[in-house]
Amino acid sequence: MGAAQAVVLPSRILRAELPALLWAHPGADESSPLLVVHDGPEYAEHSSLLTLLGELPPLRAVLLAPVDRDETYSASARYARALAEELLPSFGPATRRIGLGASLGALALLHVQRRYPESFDALFLQSGSFFRRRDRHETGFPRFDRIGRFVGGVLAAQAARPIPVTIACGTIEDNRPANEAMFAALRRQGYDARFQAFRDGHNWVAWRDSLHPHLLRLLERA
Repeated sequence: MGAAQAVVLPSRILRAELPALLWAHPGADESSPLLVVHDGPEYAEHSSLLTLLGELPPLRAVLLAPVDRDETYSASARYARALAEELLPSFGPATRRIGLGASLGALALLHVQRRYPESFDALFLQSGSFFRRRDRHETGFPRFDRIGRFVGGVLAAQAARPIPVTIACGTIEDNRPANEAMFAALRRQGYDARFQAFRDGHNWVAWRDSLHPHLLRLLERA
């Protein structure tokens, strides 16, 4: 298995530098898929992600860390622009880009794909923070209104470019109904969407366990 390289990625749009880990399977080349991971260093530490990637067909991975997670991952137009226009192009050409994220990280990936339909070719969204205005238990989150507006728009709109999506959510999570609603909406809009319910809650152990074998299956669909 290849070793991860720690780097810092500058963003003029965000006026910040994003820590990241770059990883490549020993057999990967420019034709291999690129996996872009939100909360990437945490995935590496808490979910054994790099170990799993070493067992999959050759791919490259960029494990991004957020600057201000509650701000940048909460349907931020500035972050979406930075990822689509600055960061993704800086990683070089890729035949397919797949996004992986959990909670707010999952929400942010879907937000980027809706604003920039060519940005990703598939998404793996775990326990997405798809807050709807009716989800009063989430109103204490500082960006609840912004997320609610975005999610409401997705549920009611049509998609410019449907792609393969896997949505995974725990059976005991408060936001399971919101994840199921998002799954149903994406299916209606033509996405090749699959839903995976796992018997656990909103935590890294659950997200680690729900990656296999569904990430491989998503790569095959993409």
